[in-house]
Amino acid sequence: MKTGFYWDEKCFWHSGGNYAFAFPVGGYVQPLAAGGLPENPETKRRLRNLLDVTGLARELDCQSADPATWEDLARVHPASYLTQFKNMSDQGGGELGLRTPFGPGGFEIAAQSAGLVKAALRSVMTGVHSNAYALSRPPGHHCLPDFPNGFCLLANIAIAVEAAMAEGLVRRVAVLDWDVHHGNGTEAIYYDRDDVLTLSIHQERNYPLDTGAAEDRGRGQGLGYNMNIPLPPGAGHATYLEAMERLVLPAIRKYEPDIIVIACGFDAALVDPLARMMASAETFRAMTEQVQSLADEICGGRLVMAHEGGYSEAYVPFCGHAVLQQMSGSAITAEDPAAEASVLRQPGPAQQDFCSALITELEQLFELS
Repeated sequence: MKTGFYWDEKCFWHSGGNYAFAFPVGGYVQPLAAGGLPENPETKRRLRNLLDVTGLARELDCQSADPATWEDLARVHPASYLTQFKNMSDQGGGELGLRTPFGPGGFEIAAQSAGLVKAALRSVMTGVHSNAYALSRPPGHHCLPDFPNGFCLLANIAIAVEAAMAEGLVRRVAVLDWDVHHGNGTEAIYYDRDDVLTLSIHQERNYPLDTGAAEDRGRGQGLGYNMNIPLPPGAGHATYLEAMERLVLPAIRKYEPDIIVIACGFDAALVDPLARMMASAETFRAMTEQVQSLADEICGGRLVMAHEGGYSEAYVPFCGHAVLQQMSGSAITAEDPAAEASVLRQPGPAQQDFCSALITELEQLFELS
């Protein structure tokens, strides 16, 4: 079976209005010709283009999908929020929450984005694809049930998970978020539940500032089913792989989910303008290999990636290509233009020792050691 690749041109047409580096223009903030919003279509469009240019797209099952329905959305978001969002979208757009501007038709485009993730997850659970990638835009992991933030208007992964649960396709799901920003929306939706294990590896106190602490482990029935792994800036390739090996993989293995879903942001990359984590395309490929091996071991290889952040137009495509090459088992490569710089800019021994000690502390907190 091929790897499924779900995308739709309409998602590239999502518009955030005239922002400048996530701040509204005005006063001394000069408007930019392209709007200036870091979450822009080019990171995703250029990934799609790179797949075509290298030929990897021909080895994937590339297709679109139906938008998520109102019923799908209402399993996660209250009707009051959806109605307000739809009305504002019909009237030309605006901003509902914090840093979530959208233009005309924003509601329909966000539903399309969620629909791609829903279809990707369903295709894997029904055996159509061995694994699948959804090039979803706008992203979703920051969106709370009734409050969008961080460029996220609908909770794409939660919508897909709830649709699969409603159809009886899954009982237990592990959601791993390796976007550099804490997956506060997904965490909030499942904080009281034990049928979805949520894990987030992120740069500590980047965005949001007030969420993502390691001590936040869930509540009530969900106690112990939320895991935050906040890492210091500059953690680098080796620390990401160590955190995966010592924290993420043991936790997911112990949980025994039916499928692993990854909130796949590429903003931990070394050239990203919104973070300082020094990962590389090879980091994301290697983490994908780690998760694939685990999925093969515990859940029949079932794995879904939902695209989240990543704000370097030049570099995100190479990170995504590396992930999809690994997922599909293809021999087609895209030479990493930052490979040499990545090696040179990795942290030194003192920083790596510090991060290893932090991971040891987290092992004890999560009772994994």
